[in-house]
Amino acid sequence: MGFFQGISYNFRGLFFSLRSPKLLILGIIRFVAVLILTIILATLILAYHQQILNLIWAKPSSHWIIWLWHIVSWLLSFLLVGTSAVISYLVAQILFSVVIMDIMSRITERKVRGQVDEAKVSLLKLFGYLVRQEIPRTTIPVLISLVLMIVGWVIPLGPILVVLSSLVAVIFLSWDNTDLVPARRMMPFRERFKLLLKTLPFHLGFGLPFFIPGANIVFLSFAPVGATLYHIEKEASQTKASPPASERYPT
Repeated sequence: MGFFQGISYNFRGLFFSLRSPKLLILGIIRFVAVLILTIILATLILAYHQQILNLIWAKPSSHWIIWLWHIVSWLLSFLLVGTSAVISYLVAQILFSVVIMDIMSRITERKVRGQVDEAKVSLLKLFGYLVRQEIPRTTIPVLISLVLMIVGWVIPLGPILVVLSSLVAVIFLSWDNTDLVPARRMMPFRERFKLLLKTLPFHLGFGLPFFIPGANIVFLSFAPVGATLYHIEKEASQTKASPPASERYPT
């Protein structure tokens, strides 16, 4: 699976969702959950904006530099809103979206294959497992991107590292979706990560629509569908003699 195939699967997932009322509603719910959390957290953080600013820099009495203080105040506001958006995404992704994404993946697999191939475990155990898998998938790209951005501020290669951090984030955002099926089938994390490393061009292509301002929210909301189609068709192309994933990775 190459770069252009990754792009096509993202679009195919979106068009597939538009033909399914259930998938369409779930995608909208996922978007609204992140939006509501962002608004709530941004409101709470901005309510303490003045106190945070005073800790950084008390308002100067000199009229010659007060304009600089106002600039810092505005920059802090943007930083706080951006931070609230990141935190809201992480919280929503771990507590809400992982469940919605798994449901969307299940609906897609059932529509295409007629059944869902998964490990035979209790619903509670599966939910806990999916949440635990979501934590590294969500936090790793954010941490890597932040490290690259901070390093970019102190060395001359800043613009290159900004681009690199964006590419890394997009690859992990793609993997957050393509990893749904293997995680549901209890494939070990190490083997799933190896699959990611072997298909970096595909994941980069799959995440390319996430760069489109405005539309990226739509593509992110319905990405689990395209990622599931990718796994279903990939498995269909493999030999029929291979045992199902639930047997290859017993619990």
